[in-house]
Amino acid sequence: LMVWLRRCTHYLFIVVVAVNSTLLTINAGDYIFYTDWAWTSYTVFSISQTLMLVVGATYYLTFTGVPGTATYYALIMTVYTWVAKGAWFALGYPYDFIVTPVWLPSAMLLDLAYWATKKNKHSLILFGGVLVGMSLPLFNMVNLITVADPLETAFKYPRPTLPPYMTPIEPQVGKFYNSPVALGAGAGAVLSVTFAALGCKLNTWTYRWMAA
Repeated sequence: LMVWLRRCTHYLFIVVVAVNSTLLTINAGDYIFYTDWAWTSYTVFSISQTLMLVVGATYYLTFTGVPGTATYYALIMTVYTWVAKGAWFALGYPYDFIVTPVWLPSAMLLDLAYWATKKNKHSLILFGGVLVGMSLPLFNMVNLITVADPLETAFKYPRPTLPPYMTPIEPQVGKFYNSPVALGAGAGAVLSVTFAALGCKLNTWTYRWMAA
């Protein structure tokens, strides 16, 4: 019974984190955010996706102890997002705002760090966290390039319930900083190490809680 409860608790955490990652991704692909806030939102959402990926993938990876699990977790996030964004079709949104699987390469790097260091958790936290934090903003830029022009889409598909203060405006590119990828990668590399450690610790806490 305790084994069953412990496994259910683990999988519950995995589902919760993956669902939250999906919600963050949908916001990150929202043309209103990209239109009004341009690179500001790009950096914020790149970091948020990085942290959600690394905490869930690290948790799942240390739970199974099998290199490759992080990539599988990223695939779960991707499929969740595709299913959720499929609902946009019914709402009249353009389907070309579907995301490319930007998490998969970063998750592969996390798996590689775990495998190359012979399943050393400390190396996973340090090397894996830095690799994911530095790579995902770059892959996210590839994702942004593949979607339609946000400003054009904002005027082509206006939201009927959009409040006046959120009316699409010309994006202020470079108003806050000049390199959103570098800023996202720098902040993500530091924060991802902390969240990778949190993912490992959640695994430990869950075992202790279920064994109590």
